Amino acid sequence: MRTRSGPVTGIRDGDVIRYLGIPYATAARGEPPVPAVARIGSDGQPVVLRAVRPAPACPQPSSRILDTLMRGALDGVERSEDCQAVSITLPADRAPGETLPVIVWFHGGGYTTGAGDLAIHDPRALVVEQRVIVVAVTARLGLLGFGGGGSGRPGSAARPANLGLLDQLEALCWVRDSIAAFGGDPAAVTAMGQSAGGDAILHLMISDGARGLFRRAIVQSPPVGITGGRERMFRAMARVTRSLPVDAPLDAVMRRQARAEVASWASGIRAGLPWGPRYGHAPLPAEADREAAWRAVAPEVDLLIGTTRDETAMYLPALPVIAPLLRVPVLGRGLRSILMRAVVRPTTRLVYTRPVRAFAARHRAAGGRAVRYVLRAPRRRARSARATPPTCR
Repeated sequence: MRTRSGPVTGIRDGDVIRYLGIPYATAARGEPPVPAVARIGSDGQPVVLRAVRPAPACPQPSSRILDTLMRGALDGVERSEDCQAVSITLPADRAPGETLPVIVWFHGGGYTTGAGDLAIHDPRALVVEQRVIVVAVTARLGLLGFGGGGSGRPGSAARPANLGLLDQLEALCWVRDSIAAFGGDPAAVTAMGQSAGGDAILHLMISDGARGLFRRAIVQSPPVGITGGRERMFRAMARVTRSLPVDAPLDAVMRRQARAEVASWASGIRAGLPWGPRYGHAPLPAEADREAAWRAVAPEVDLLIGTTRDETAMYLPALPVIAPLLRVPVLGRGLRSILMRAVVRPTTRLVYTRPVRAFAARHRAAGGRAVRYVLRAPRRRARSARATPPTCR
């Protein structure tokens, strides 16, 4: 396969073909991504990349809370700052000349943890059942991806703030330029993401240079309620990180990232997402202009967006003080019930349910097509009952 970044070969894996870890960009630490180009061999010809190794994850800190939430998904996964890569999965029985729709997957993890090629995100079933091509994106996270304070625009000397978002934008450009070589239709691209990945899609919708890169979006559990009003928090974190040399050892970067996250705690519930896109810094508009930007692009992007009923319940087992008590018979059941009513349901409504409902309504009002869903899991006591189907509005 010939791509923008050079020729590649993949591997057959049962009923799918995989091309793993294809670089879409390169970047020095603290610098915007540059489109990846083919390596040239001694014979003057492009070197063929054997795309058989998963993309490395961006370096990320380890903590008890993150390890509990990820349940070992990152165990044994390679980490590297050279993480700007895509992995492509397509049906093995694609006929010659057959063109398939494309899904570009952005993983979640609070812009702090995760990677595009984790086993828990294996797209095999989706590819085989729906006959689509899935492109999984890995990009910079945390301090490495969102720790700069510069605007990213001409004349700004400071490190850009939205490097991780710029990586994701570059990945979409790579898909536009290269996916046809794999049998994908560049005019039928759907961006799909969960949690921070879904939030990234909403911000890519209004990013400079992103128009036309995807026509549909599937946005799962985006924390819309805490993505605004974060400038004071970002500045507090920047006071912790600004003295870090750009060439500091990686372990020093991770320690400084942890200190910056502590500085975010004064911002209350917004500290649940300390890293992420910063308005007024390339490629995003100022925060005051974001609603107008979303209205302008609404007719161009069909939107499926939604939440689960109890989004924040997943964090309870990761809380050091709470988790042991939840495992105590009787007491644990009662405590969980209290926490569901007093903490989980209110925070789910504040961060997810109500803001997502409002976003979908504004998208429709601006001339776009939007469907909102609520995913409800079955009650434990009703073991014989069928799961409650998603509610779409």
